[in-house]
Amino acid sequence: MPPAAETKDEAAGRIGDGTADGTADGTPDGTGNGTGGRAPAPRLIDRARRSLRLRAAATAAALTCLVLCLAGALAGSYPFGPTTRNIVDLGQQYLPYHAYWRKLLLGQADGDLFLNWSSGFGSNFLGDYGTYLSSPFDLMVVLFPADRIELALYVITAAKITTAGAAMAALLLTLRRGPWPVAAVLGTAYALCGWTLNYGATVPMWLDGLLAFPLLCLVGEWARAGRRPVLGPLVVALVWFANFYTAYMATLGAAVVLAVRLLTADDTGRRRLAGLLRAARAVLVGIGLAAPLVLVIFLATRVADPTPEVTFTAVAWTEVFARLLPATGSVASPALFIGTPALALALTLPFNRALAPRVRIAWTAAICLVALSMQWGPTHLLWHAGASPNGIPYRQTFVLCGLLLIAAWLSTAQGLPRTSALLGAGALLAAMTFVARDSVVVDRWTYPAFAVALILAVLAAAAVLLARRYTAGARVLPAVAVALLVLAQAGETAITGGRIEEKQLSQVSWAPRVGPWHEDMARATARADAWPRHRTDPGEVPGGNDVLLVGGQGADYYSSLTSKVYSETLSALGFGFYAKGRHPVSLDNPVTDAIFSIGTRMRSTPSAPVRTDTLPEAAITLTGTPVPPLVTVRPDVRLPAAGTTGPGARTTFGESAFANQELLLGAKVYEVPATLRRTDGPQGATTLTASCPAHAQLWFWAPEYQGTAALQGQPPVSFAGKLPSVLGPMQTLGTVPASGAVRIELRGPRASKGAAPLPRHPVGCLVQERLDTAVRHLTATGATAVHASGHTLTAELPPGSTGTAVIAVPRISGWSCRAGDASPAPAQRYLGLLAVPLDGAASSVSCTFRPPGLRLGGAIGAIALIALLVIGFRSRFPRGTTRVHPECTSGSTGGK
Repeated sequence: MPPAAETKDEAAGRIGDGTADGTADGTPDGTGNGTGGRAPAPRLIDRARRSLRLRAAATAAALTCLVLCLAGALAGSYPFGPTTRNIVDLGQQYLPYHAYWRKLLLGQADGDLFLNWSSGFGSNFLGDYGTYLSSPFDLMVVLFPADRIELALYVITAAKITTAGAAMAALLLTLRRGPWPVAAVLGTAYALCGWTLNYGATVPMWLDGLLAFPLLCLVGEWARAGRRPVLGPLVVALVWFANFYTAYMATLGAAVVLAVRLLTADDTGRRRLAGLLRAARAVLVGIGLAAPLVLVIFLATRVADPTPEVTFTAVAWTEVFARLLPATGSVASPALFIGTPALALALTLPFNRALAPRVRIAWTAAICLVALSMQWGPTHLLWHAGASPNGIPYRQTFVLCGLLLIAAWLSTAQGLPRTSALLGAGALLAAMTFVARDSVVVDRWTYPAFAVALILAVLAAAAVLLARRYTAGARVLPAVAVALLVLAQAGETAITGGRIEEKQLSQVSWAPRVGPWHEDMARATARADAWPRHRTDPGEVPGGNDVLLVGGQGADYYSSLTSKVYSETLSALGFGFYAKGRHPVSLDNPVTDAIFSIGTRMRSTPSAPVRTDTLPEAAITLTGTPVPPLVTVRPDVRLPAAGTTGPGARTTFGESAFANQELLLGAKVYEVPATLRRTDGPQGATTLTASCPAHAQLWFWAPEYQGTAALQGQPPVSFAGKLPSVLGPMQTLGTVPASGAVRIELRGPRASKGAAPLPRHPVGCLVQERLDTAVRHLTATGATAVHASGHTLTAELPPGSTGTAVIAVPRISGWSCRAGDASPAPAQRYLGLLAVPLDGAASSVSCTFRPPGLRLGGAIGAIALIALLVIGFRSRFPRGTTRVHPECTSGSTGGK
């Protein structure tokens, strides 16, 4: 780029353009031992290069942070404005998980690293930790007070993004020396690419992959040069531990970079093979070190509630080209924006004759093949570890953005490309822009921002050309060029980030900011909490995963690892869910409260409609109800002996949610009308008539129904079933009149499209006296005391208890139980809950949870650690050398 900057940056030793692989020190192997002239002192060279990389990294981090904050200010989003950032999973998963993580780190949570007693009536927290919270950046949450959890999450997000920019800047200067200000700008372009602005900023766990890509590329460079044999595997382990999902994609991307570097190097085949083997060793050992967590997550996904299969359909290339432009946003196409100046520089690579032909061909082919692989079904599955994801299909786009920016750097590191290369890039840019003109993602800001950035980039190039011709401007014009480049990249990126944030709020679901509603609920829940005597359910609070955010112990749970057993159990009992089954929500029903020992239930009445730009408020009420303990004894339930087959307790539910509740409760408490008359009237309206006991509480269960249901004389109740995404929960419609006659009117948008979809038994009438009797019986025969600590639950039982101890905890994989002093064995299951057979001799039961895969993962990690120690020892004491003690060389070799 600018001559003055180039001269300064290459003070440590200039590399010629003839270096095919562009190593930072001008030698094929990167060791600095090339021939052809006396070189400066190696330590001085290394110190100068480290200084340049540090300068570029620090500048990239500062510029990235500044532009990211500017984008938020333009959108008016928190913390720079009143508007919420909590769209989709940011508000429903990451914010609550970070709130719980803070409590756990400070010793304020009910569970431990293995088990979360708050969510899902007891869930595998180590799997969730590895999915959402295992990044070292997430430890920063303890630096913020509980009422500033949104600020903590924003700072963590910004820290990940800025570090990714710094890492990319350092990588670029490792690949080839050049002007560090340009490397800093391109590092910022990578950190704030379209993938980050459109996906990563609202899915913080993926940002660890954004950082992993340049770090893994550095590991590849160390492997080529035979350097840092211990640090390389440690870096691999760190990025896989932080988020193995995007680290997997980053590893594939780094493998592409390494392959190109090996193919374009002036090395012998033996040296290339050695570098490849060292890289493979680093990856295998690193993944082995991360195995204790990675294997736990992998096995948890095997038993997670499966989402509907997705068939990948490639998006039109018109949309792909459009996503290279600023201010475009969509979750259905790859977010490839890297800034118009950076894109123009990347497009000069195929035409830049200053680079060796094989370098141009190899990098161009690699970028094109990666782009094509994103559009082909089999390679799409390869990028996503064999499973086409629900939601965003182009999650690997950050790798392609990184490759484009590496291409931009290689083409411009030794100076601005020649005019012919600039014209070729301009022609490609014009063609892609023209093709994308009719794309649905083009925003009103797209072409104005593109035009301004392009003009500034042309002015920057003109300043460089003038500096080459006129020596009088050799110092000023390069600085002007860099300033114009920064202005073009930063301004266009800030506009893009701001527009994407604004459009997301209007296109996807969102949650309000954390406000008085959450704070009041957290205080009320803390006052009422009586765990483990019984559970306290905070009910529904804006955002989802409510118990993680405000405390208590409830059914609400949203995770990619929500177990199939848990989701199916709750669905069979009349609970509802979102996210295709992976977000079961609380059910305000007295029978299920008794089953799951929910003795205190909180209810909220919003003070005003929930908005994006105001803090939510609500009036909170508390209701306490006598419920059985968490461990009840069922003499009528007999489990088969461990290791045997044959008749035993039921493991599957029936088709009626009312009957399923009665099975788990062990008593008949509903009257389900034997005859339910249905009349489908004009315009799709439906009327249901039946008879029920007078003054019973009428419950309506229609999980697929969308519309309203009203008991005659009562206000209508809304239902929003929309399978496969949303399952509507059971709800009460009111009290049956003294006559016992029930008339239910159904109205809604789904009714106009045909008959309302209803199950065989949609109506159940709860007789409170029967429920009270059942609760008293289960309380009298159930556990006399229950203790819970970390990932263990123990209950004391009445003497002589027989039958089965049913524990109100989902029977997810990992539980082992025992009665009395018996040996622990894998827990048995009764209709989705933990169950322990009793023979009358045991006076207690205890259950312990260990995440599946932890033991095997620990063994693999131990083997990997031993391998790393061996590698470290061999690198410190290479074969064929003898270490001589300093005292042996301190004087004469003769005698005294």
